[in-house]
Amino acid sequence: MAKCPECGSSKIVTDEFKGESVCQNCGLVVDSEALDYGKEWRSFDSDQFEERARTGSPKKYVKLNKGLVTMIDRRGRDLRGNKLSSKSKAQMYRLIKWHKRASVSSSMQRNLSIALTELRRVASYLNIPESLVEAAALLYRKTVEKGLIRGRLIEAVVAAILYTICRTYHVPRTLNEMAEASGLTKKEIGRTYRFLVRELKFSVPLTNPIHYIPRFAAELNLSGEVQEKGRQIIQQAIEQGLISGRGPTGVAAAAVYIAGLLHGERRTQKEVASVAGVTEVTIRNRYRELKKELNIDVAA
Repeated sequence: MAKCPECGSSKIVTDEFKGESVCQNCGLVVDSEALDYGKEWRSFDSDQFEERARTGSPKKYVKLNKGLVTMIDRRGRDLRGNKLSSKSKAQMYRLIKWHKRASVSSSMQRNLSIALTELRRVASYLNIPESLVEAAALLYRKTVEKGLIRGRLIEAVVAAILYTICRTYHVPRTLNEMAEASGLTKKEIGRTYRFLVRELKFSVPLTNPIHYIPRFAAELNLSGEVQEKGRQIIQQAIEQGLISGRGPTGVAAAAVYIAGLLHGERRTQKEVASVAGVTEVTIRNRYRELKKELNIDVAA
């Protein structure tokens, strides 16, 4: 950290407009020739930004060539905006076709082309944030480089990697949802997930039922008070060791069900079970356990 050469204070503030760094303690101008690394132009809408920007889009692992290649335009017009003749248009389409073929010439690139398309499809179906999709794409590329996908379904590896990333970043998605989105069985995805975690030496945190509360409450149209009460119930259950060996979705669903009853926002066990992807029997069992062990007085 920079210090004032006069008084030794570390309270240095920067005036970006003047390009000066000043000591707040004694007022000494420490630096008066700061460099401005920002752009020298301004834009007031997206059209101006695209027109004036001189750099391309950022690198994206979810794109086959990381977004660092150019593509031939398919609009069928020349630089002046005039329409191409039918002969020129046919020639242009042939160039586009061979350009695409050349971009996926190796087996690894063909694998990535299929996998990244599947990754975007599953992530869109499950409404997974873009930052997590990027992390999943990077992890898939590492998996390919290590040769861990040989003999395994691409769809199973994609689903397992997405499940791993979601658990790592505390964005709850269940194996049931992954199976529904990918069209595979829970057994296949779970087996691939365990294999990847073992081979990549990943430390995946245990799923905390609290992370499911906002999602379940939102889908059931419950208030913020119900969400907060549900978190408190689960926190008490964790402190007393009541969730060990229990499925996190079942515990979260039961906590939401109890919180709704306590705040007069009753939802049936069938409705909660449908949202959580568990059976009514599971919710009923977890409900009885939490009610008894935490001494919760729920009106019938």
